[in-house]
Amino acid sequence: MTQHHPEIASEQAHIDHAYACLETTRESAWRSRALHEADLGGTFQARFERNAVDEALVKRLVDLDLGDAALVFGRVDRTDNETYHIGRLAVSDEEREPVVVDWRAPVAEPFYRATGREPMGLSRRRHFAVEGRTLLGLEDELFGAGHLGVGQDDGLSDDRAPGTGLRGYSTLLAALERGRTGTLGDIVATIQGEQDEIIRSPQSGVLVVQGGPGTGKTVVALHRAAYLLYTHRFPLEDQGVLVIGPNTVFLRYIDQVLPSLGEAGIDQVVLAHLVPGVRFATAGESDESLETVRVKGNARMSDVIDRAIRDRQRPLRDDLVVPFGSGYVRLTVAESLRIVKAARRRFRRHNSGRRFVENELWTSLAASWRGDESPEVGKIRAGVRSHRDVRAALERMWPLLTPAQLLHDLFGAPAMLRLAVGTSFPDVDAVAALLRDRAEHVDDVRWSAADVALLDDARDALGPIPDRHGKIDESDEIRTFGHIVIDEVQDLSPMHLKMATRRSLNGSMTVVGDLAQATGAHAPDSWDDITRYLPDGRPPRIVGLSVGYRIPEQIMDLANRVMHVATPGLRAPRAVRLGDTPPMIIEASNRSDVFATAAEQVQLTASEVKGNIAVVVADVDIEEMSTALSAAGVAHGHAARNWLDDAVTVVPVSIAKGLELDGVVVVEPADIVASESSGLRALYVALTRSTQRLTVVHAASLPDALQPQPSAA
Repeated sequence: MTQHHPEIASEQAHIDHAYACLETTRESAWRSRALHEADLGGTFQARFERNAVDEALVKRLVDLDLGDAALVFGRVDRTDNETYHIGRLAVSDEEREPVVVDWRAPVAEPFYRATGREPMGLSRRRHFAVEGRTLLGLEDELFGAGHLGVGQDDGLSDDRAPGTGLRGYSTLLAALERGRTGTLGDIVATIQGEQDEIIRSPQSGVLVVQGGPGTGKTVVALHRAAYLLYTHRFPLEDQGVLVIGPNTVFLRYIDQVLPSLGEAGIDQVVLAHLVPGVRFATAGESDESLETVRVKGNARMSDVIDRAIRDRQRPLRDDLVVPFGSGYVRLTVAESLRIVKAARRRFRRHNSGRRFVENELWTSLAASWRGDESPEVGKIRAGVRSHRDVRAALERMWPLLTPAQLLHDLFGAPAMLRLAVGTSFPDVDAVAALLRDRAEHVDDVRWSAADVALLDDARDALGPIPDRHGKIDESDEIRTFGHIVIDEVQDLSPMHLKMATRRSLNGSMTVVGDLAQATGAHAPDSWDDITRYLPDGRPPRIVGLSVGYRIPEQIMDLANRVMHVATPGLRAPRAVRLGDTPPMIIEASNRSDVFATAAEQVQLTASEVKGNIAVVVADVDIEEMSTALSAAGVAHGHAARNWLDDAVTVVPVSIAKGLELDGVVVVEPADIVASESSGLRALYVALTRSTQRLTVVHAASLPDALQPQPSAA
């Protein structure tokens, strides 16, 4: 990286000009909005059109607000003498000439993909080191005869610093070595070739990205979402893009990436956010056994729910006889069976059939009248609909049900469970696993994370409850999206995967994860275990990220010893940089001293590392660790409550996945291994969170993979 490049002054002038043009564009958008706001009259159509224009202007203003993010970060010089500056969004001057090209535009692709052997029409690629609006340095890569990678073979990969295989190496290192801020930043200025190939790959079908820790799979998936919206603005903007993360801490961690890329309208959720009208237990409130979680996540639960619904569609036990006028009207058991069977044939979703059952019931009651003059069906309905026995008959034959009501009734009734489970789980006692104490009222239930997909499956099978006129509120329907991104997909159960698939409009998905970090109750052995539950319109494409950018080589080597034991068939990513210090393993004198020792190591780490520090512990050790930090006078936060906003944060290992910190202290690996269903994989996650310094503190015996290695003879 050159700080005294002869063209720094001219490039700084271009950056200043770009910001001036951007400000002119913003002012123009504000003036246009003010003109529309001033005119509030006119027809409904005129007001509707003004609102649409205003929404577009507001979105444009949001897109143009970069905050502290750099507008320009590079330049490409083509062999046809055309030059383009590459940046976060497109900016033009008053003559409509491009000043900055959006990083997603086709003309910008060589900035990320060109190599010495495949220059893609470039003569030079220039990387900017920028802080705010100030250009700090330049890094040039030249293409053509006589330059590296063209007409010569020195054993190095085309356009990289020796031994790295990366482009813009100095710029990349500078970005990687900045301190963390508690939120994930974009990588738009330093996207590497293998990452860019994934980002710009075709939209259709399911794209699976396998990436180890530090390979950038999360930011690649988010940049891909931004790229697809740019490339397929219509219809994707109307269809919507959904990003599904593993927990709310993770969502907070990534929430600035897409806005920094000019895409603020993308839905970012955890799966529980997609289930309305119920309350979920916090991590500490749910005490479900591993067996229960496994049963609830099994794909066969869809059959259980279908049977549970069918069991609620029942003929009468006895004839219904109701006084009417001077006589009686009657619904026989046989007639009630005919109505139920007819409704099952006609309606795919349960609640949609209720109005049909009611109308058939009124018609049958009217037909049963044996008086002198047959009354109209409407008179029968008006005369008997409030009768207690009629209401009871309808509730028996075809009750209106919410997903929560269905599952609350099912899980609290052994007889109903046995009928619904049937032979679906021949190898496990699913009834015992699912049965729980019945709450006094369905609204009192705190549903678990494993219940999320069951509630959604029931919602799909039941359908919305119609109003008294038979109308259905469209907002009650399950919304679909034109593209879905799923992060940490390896921890989703088959039922969770089906829930995500249910929201896919056309089968277009980007799913990213790492099989070596699979710690859920349904940890997959291969990607086939996941893709079988995703949209199958096209065969899935599975690609890998092989380079670890974030984690220093010394830390990665230690973590890989755990990975090779936990998942021996997987290849570890290759680290591209050395850290300043090797990871340290500190042994405390005894169990009662381990947290105090960890607190001392946190203080030492804080004195040597600039940035955020995490103390990663087993979930059961959170309070003891917090108490020890407080006793040592270390101010700290808790990830589940304070996100990563504090300089020191206690992070339970169950939510550590996907996070990156400058310094990490991992406390008592034995507790982490013992407390998680995939213990060694959870430990691998804990060991791969640091970008600079890693310390492991223990009193109990270390897992074999972390034991000191014998020195080479």
